[in-house]
Amino acid sequence: MREFIIGKRKIGPDYKPFVIPEIGINHEGDIKKAYKMVDDAFAVGSECVKFQCHIIEDEMIPNNVIPGNASESIWDIMKRCQLTEQEERSLKKYVEDKGMLYLSTPFSRGAADRLQKMGVQAYKIGSGECNNYPLIEHIAGFGKPVILSTGMNDIASVAKAVKIFLKKSVPFALMHCTSMYPTPYCKVRLGALNDLANNFPGVVLGLSDHSLGNYTCFAAVALGASILEKHYVSDRSWPGPDVLISIDPRELRELIQGSEAIHNALGGKKDILCEEKPTIDFAYACVVAIKDIKRGSKFTYDNIWVKRPGTGEIKAEFFESLLNKCAKTDIKKDDQVKWENVDGQENTFFN
Repeated sequence: MREFIIGKRKIGPDYKPFVIPEIGINHEGDIKKAYKMVDDAFAVGSECVKFQCHIIEDEMIPNNVIPGNASESIWDIMKRCQLTEQEERSLKKYVEDKGMLYLSTPFSRGAADRLQKMGVQAYKIGSGECNNYPLIEHIAGFGKPVILSTGMNDIASVAKAVKIFLKKSVPFALMHCTSMYPTPYCKVRLGALNDLANNFPGVVLGLSDHSLGNYTCFAAVALGASILEKHYVSDRSWPGPDVLISIDPRELRELIQGSEAIHNALGGKKDILCEEKPTIDFAYACVVAIKDIKRGSKFTYDNIWVKRPGTGEIKAEFFESLLNKCAKTDIKKDDQVKWENVDGQENTFFN
C-alpha cells in the first residue's frame, strides 16, 4: 500500500506530495465565489480542489450548537452554505474540464449517495466522521479510494475504520489532524505521523492542517506525509468561519512548490556526488611548495603547505603523510606536489 491512486494520480512516498486546497464552505453558498476559487487554484498549479457536500436535513437535526470558530449555529451555517446538486455537478464539470481532480467530503449518507451519482473518483471523509462507522461502511461499499482524516480520534478508533476499509478491499490513506481552529503549533503533534506509520504499516499518510501558514505542512513532508490538506480561499477578507485558517492563492503556490522541493531533497546518504567534482576542483586544497625545494630535502612545515585549487594529486588530507619524507626531484615554489616528487612513495598508496 505504498501507493494510493486517485484517477491517474499516484500518491505515496515515491511521488511529489498531493496538495489538497479545501474550498469547503468558503464560498458561503455563492457559486460565483466557488468558481473563482477554482480558477485561482488552477492558476497557481493545483492538481485538485475539494468541496464539502451538505444535505442538511440528512446530516443533522435542527440545533443551536455553535462551533468554536463561529458565532452562529452549525445548522444556520450549513443551511446557508449548502450547494444544490445541480451546482455541485456544474462545479465538478468545471473543475474536470480544467484537468483537475474534483474531491468532496460527504457529511451524510445522502451526500455520499449524491457524490456517487455524480461519479466522483474518490471520497474524503472528515475527522468528525472518522468514528461514524455506519457512514464509513456505506462509503466503503462504493469501492472507491478514501482519504480519512483522523482528528478527535485515537489509534483504537482509527483502527476500526481501517478494519472496514480492509474488509471492503478499499484503497485508503490516513490524514493526521488536530481539530482546533486555528491549531496552535504546540498542538499540531507531527509525531502522530510516526504513530500512524507504526500502527498501520505501509499506509499512505498525510496531514490535514488547521494551523496558520504552511510551516507544519512543510515539516510533515520530511516526516513522511504524502498528502497535504489546507483550507483555501481566494480572498481572506471574505466572511466565513474557515477563512481565518485558510491559505490564499499565493500561499497555495508556495505550498505546492515548496512541498515538492522538500520531497525532492529527501533521502540519500552522506557520500560524495560526481556532480560535486567541479566544486572540488576549486574548493579543495592540495599540497604545494611554499618555497623552492631541492632534491633530497625533507618536507616540513617550512617548505610545504595546503592551498587551493583542488586539481593537484595530493589533497590536503594527505599532508601529514609527507612530513619528513624527502623530495625526489627539485620542486619550484607554488608548484603542486606530485607523488612522483616524493622519494620512496608508491603513488597508489594514498590514491
